[in-house]
Amino acid sequence: MSRRFGIDTSVLVRLLTGDPEKEYRKTVDALEKLMASEPGSRLVASNQVIGEAYIAVQHHYGVTKQEARAALLEVFASGLVSPLNGASALKAITVQTGCGLLDRLIVDDYQREGVVTVTNDRKMAALPEVRRLG
Repeated sequence: MSRRFGIDTSVLVRLLTGDPEKEYRKTVDALEKLMASEPGSRLVASNQVIGEAYIAVQHHYGVTKQEARAALLEVFASGLVSPLNGASALKAITVQTGCGLLDRLIVDDYQREGVVTVTNDRKMAALPEVRRLG
């Protein structure tokens, strides 16, 4: 079985922004070297890392939600790193109606464990396997 390496938020933010350029290149080179040293291995980003990076680039780089989503999809399309939860995380990133990305990532994690999400949020409660309290 191939080894998977989970990146943290600082790595994903660097990949999303390319900033600062010198550190971006250093990060990409180090990731490529790691992958070359472990043939068949994969880099993955958890839902928590995706959510944190999504918020971080909006807050620190002033990008819109749509720009942050597009950047996430671009990084994942590059083939260097993929979402740990695969297609369900990619779907959460692409859907722009109803509840927000973080809510969708939360529900995705719970669903993977067979857990029903409970919430007070009306939009989040519209997702499958989510119950609204009250």
